[in-house]
Amino acid sequence: MSSSPAALAAPREQVPSPPIAEPRPSVIEVHGTRLSDDYGWLKAPNWKDVLREPSCLPADIARHLEQENAYTEQALADLEPLRRVLVGEMRARIKEDEASVPTPDGPWEYLTRHRENGQHEIVCRMARGGGTEEILLDGDLEARNFSYFELSGIAHSPDHTLLAWSADRSGAELYTVRLRDLGTGRDLEDEVRATSGDIVWSADSRSFYYVEVDENHRPVRVRRHRIGEPAETDAVIYEEPETGWFVTIDQTSSHRFLVVGVSDHETSESWLLDLEDPSAELRLVAPRAPLVLYAVEHHGCDLMIRTNDGGAEDFKLVTAPVDAPGREHWRDLVPHRPGIMVLYHAVLARHLIRVEREDANPRIVVREIWTGAEHAISFPQEAYALSFETGYEFDTDTIRFVYSSLTTPNETWDYDLTTRERVLRHRQEVPSGFDGSRYRTSRVTATAPDGKTVPISLVHRADLVQDGTAPCLLYGYGSYGSSIPASFRTNLLSLVDRGFVYAIAHVRGGTEKGWGWYLDGKRNQKPNTFTDFVACADALIGTGYTARGRIVAYGGSAGGMLMGAVANIGGDRFAGIVADVPFVDVLNTMLDGDLPLTPPEWPEWGNPGRDEEAFRTILSYSPYDNVVPQRYPAILALGGLTDPRVTYWEPAKWVAKLRATMLGGGPVFLRINMEAGHGGAAGRFDRLEEIGLIYAFALRSVEGGWPDLAG
Repeated sequence: MSSSPAALAAPREQVPSPPIAEPRPSVIEVHGTRLSDDYGWLKAPNWKDVLREPSCLPADIARHLEQENAYTEQALADLEPLRRVLVGEMRARIKEDEASVPTPDGPWEYLTRHRENGQHEIVCRMARGGGTEEILLDGDLEARNFSYFELSGIAHSPDHTLLAWSADRSGAELYTVRLRDLGTGRDLEDEVRATSGDIVWSADSRSFYYVEVDENHRPVRVRRHRIGEPAETDAVIYEEPETGWFVTIDQTSSHRFLVVGVSDHETSESWLLDLEDPSAELRLVAPRAPLVLYAVEHHGCDLMIRTNDGGAEDFKLVTAPVDAPGREHWRDLVPHRPGIMVLYHAVLARHLIRVEREDANPRIVVREIWTGAEHAISFPQEAYALSFETGYEFDTDTIRFVYSSLTTPNETWDYDLTTRERVLRHRQEVPSGFDGSRYRTSRVTATAPDGKTVPISLVHRADLVQDGTAPCLLYGYGSYGSSIPASFRTNLLSLVDRGFVYAIAHVRGGTEKGWGWYLDGKRNQKPNTFTDFVACADALIGTGYTARGRIVAYGGSAGGMLMGAVANIGGDRFAGIVADVPFVDVLNTMLDGDLPLTPPEWPEWGNPGRDEEAFRTILSYSPYDNVVPQRYPAILALGGLTDPRVTYWEPAKWVAKLRATMLGGGPVFLRINMEAGHGGAAGRFDRLEEIGLIYAFALRSVEGGWPDLAG
């Protein structure tokens, strides 16, 4: 274990001059306020076409992005040896031929694995109880002719003769579904384009359901595809007329019902379709009601529903008859308990399983359906991550859960719900060697300006001395109610072994401390997310874990928005900021109802076009609109050309404005992946190249430093 950061090339006194985006001012007026945008021209007028065909990007925009990429590559060229070392370390910690634990379904067991040097998953099966492995789908083979390739929905038919699979070949999250005959290993002529990637089979294996994406890139309608028939004739099962609502599909654990989910960020509605009856029609569970969310499972004659109805802020479980599922028939099964949030639930033949979270840690609770007797599955560490899956089979007393912590590699356990016996099925292997005793994980708290306590999960070397000299990578997200798990990440060891403290700031906007923690960080309360993050940085400084100017802040997507806001209000704490696919042009995006995610996002951020209070709030924090003449830390912004979630022009505009406005500090770098979207590179080793760049930037920021310039 290294006692100091790897040697870095001394920073050059000067870096190449960055490209300068030409100001082309455009002005709009909203609620009596004039908004001027010098760099709005970077948004391609034909952006919908660019998502589907990147070569359609207008020449002047393409030229500017290519210049930005060339500048970043040239300016960071002296970090390439370090980047290569980091990528080599991270790859050495991957068991390249690792396989998942096989999951039984009738006569078969299904699994995924990778091959040595392989970038993508291989889908396999074998006879139950053992047998020769059969490759059903080779992701590496399917990806061979594409610069981007991502597998999504993979679903075998109930009779085990067909495999439906979907793939995105541009990064734009437009998935094409194909069917593979598992007897011949060949794909049928059936092909369904422009889907969300999700697939649910009918019980007779003669058709499947999927979600179609419209021209604005929104999942809006459910169709049924009958095997062997043209996709153009696929029947529409459901179509959502409201532009602010997204459509999803799933099936109950019993496999009896297709569940069509319709939701925005604060209200939902579910419809059921009997998968065993080809002539069945959709049935509404309960009509949408403002601010009421619910999710449906099925058992016998009853539905079991997770909901916040009736003021259950942290959610509860209720039951209702299948034949009379309306809200007036809902009866409490697991009552609401403030501070204990029910995250999700599943139902098996004899057991109801729920995952709930209290004080930022999850637990699994098992309930015997006929007696109501409950027990919890306990875990030892102070901060950890947990997920569970029920598998393919309904009539079983076994579930599978995965446990890890910041110092414990992933452990996959099978758990007998009746005997309570745990069987370890797989422990993540770290080929280069890993000794958890050489590291420490803990949970500390920060105090926000309004007095709220914010949890921080930490991992660092066991020999760390809290003398304020250690560098720190501080990660944050804080939106949509998403919580950041304190899970094991082999890549982080490349920083932690070099003396870094890795910290997760569980800021408001997530649900680490319940649904109220989310509500206190959305819409008009959104600034709490930013001040929480700055408070976490101050707490780590105050307790001697790190020091001012020794922290690199890191966040992506909505967490990238957090990075932009923090750069404006608290940038002096940080040596560097990494903003990955950053949602930094919040106001302009929320004013543009044609963009893929804007109408569905209004419940999260507010609708600034209609609501002046929402407009004033967003204007007060939108990172792009609040860049001011001041010093900024070094910034690395990353984006993807075909990203439908955070469009490429958001980081491009932000970087251009930063360079034109800042008074010192920096430098500011932009890298746009011209062959990928929101998730970056899809291949597991290609992704390491991006992480290696981020980590090399972080190491230089805290150890080598950068020239002081406004560019």
